[in-house]
Amino acid sequence: MTNPKENNLLYNKTLQPFAHELRYTMTKAEACLWKYALRGKHMKGYSFNRQRPVLNYIADFMCKKLKLIIEVDGYSHLLEDTIIKDEQKQKDLESAGFKVLRFSDEQVLKGMPNVILAIESAIEEIESKKT
Repeated sequence: MTNPKENNLLYNKTLQPFAHELRYTMTKAEACLWKYALRGKHMKGYSFNRQRPVLNYIADFMCKKLKLIIEVDGYSHLLEDTIIKDEQKQKDLESAGFKVLRFSDEQVLKGMPNVILAIESAIEEIESKKT
């Protein structure tokens, strides 16, 4: 029998209220990525959740089936403190078995086709490792 925590992919229920709030205050880049790429199984038929509590973090977007997390970093992520926190978050998530993709607001807002290609490429890479 599998561990219930693994079944729910390390969901952190205590962060749920914060995640709920973040779903309704997404940045422009997050909203665009959700609307034009990740919502409604647009991305190669895979379902993504937005603002998903995992470990001690809230992932911007997560595909549970692929264990793929997508982070969109705004201007605040350029601050030294935030860079260090982001590096630790990515390290912890990767140690837990997730693949993490990071995009800047600018990449999403000015280069959506490239972002979509990068996500599709990551999905194909994950799929090829499964077979």
